[in-house]
Amino acid sequence: MKIAITGGKGGVGKSMVAISLAVEFTRNGKTMLVDADAECPNDHLLLSVKRKKYVTVYQPIPKWDFAKCTKCGKCASICKQNAIVFTKGKYPAFVQDVCIGCRACVVACPTGAITETKKEIGKIYTGYYDVNPVRSKSPKATASFITRTSNGVNLVSGELKLGELASGEVVAEVRKYSDKINEKIKAGIMIIDSSPGIGCPVIASLVGTDYIVGVTEPTPSALFDLKRVLYLAEHFGIKRGIVINKFDLAKNFYKEIEKFAKINKIPILGRIPYRKDFVQSTIRMMPVVEINQKYKKLFKEIINEISAKLK
Repeated sequence: MKIAITGGKGGVGKSMVAISLAVEFTRNGKTMLVDADAECPNDHLLLSVKRKKYVTVYQPIPKWDFAKCTKCGKCASICKQNAIVFTKGKYPAFVQDVCIGCRACVVACPTGAITETKKEIGKIYTGYYDVNPVRSKSPKATASFITRTSNGVNLVSGELKLGELASGEVVAEVRKYSDKINEKIKAGIMIIDSSPGIGCPVIASLVGTDYIVGVTEPTPSALFDLKRVLYLAEHFGIKRGIVINKFDLAKNFYKEIEKFAKINKIPILGRIPYRKDFVQSTIRMMPVVEINQKYKKLFKEIINEISAKLK
């Protein structure tokens, strides 16, 4: 089962909800957490996980053979990103950082002067968060050490290279490699933590999932963005529900979210209060369900709601 955590607006608590659900799902079976916010991945920080590089992500870019180039300028005219600059009578100049790898110039070139090469646009990492580590004494030291158990969250994280633009492509690769890795791990639950917004990275996070959790907060901008991202869920025909974070900070506007949910027949899966425990969770780099046991019940109830909607 693949569950995407999204919401549109940044800072509403998507990653907090994602890691909390992943930890609670893990108590009943193998779980994978996919950090699909390639521009700003932070699940490894919130879990205090040291990531290991798994693979480098590349993007195709054009390469010119000027011996074949006739200086016709067709490659520049077809490039919608303006990554190719052409002046009559001159060879085209290529701005690599602007290219998105669409290959239109390769197709448009009448003399076959353009072939493909590649550039690095990001990396994919893996990590592991042990929910119930076994502590024992080292035979050679007095300090205790942690033995990894099978009861943990398997993390797959994508990160866009600084200065690159193709975050959607990196997210698509993260999704592809997470499926590949899961063929070996065989996790029954995959939680996908999406980036803010409704653009290509978010679409790449949502497609092919079984359920979408829209996380929001009681503010006008958060509700506006929630409506947009849930429209995407409806467009793709994916079941969806709402989690209201910090619901008690603005109880009057919180009612507006409930009204929207009722009119559109979207279930409210849970209501999370604003407490200092969540701040401490970020500071201590630990899931809030591990800091304060009372939140286990809250997120288990959300899990039960999701499971009920998928039956």
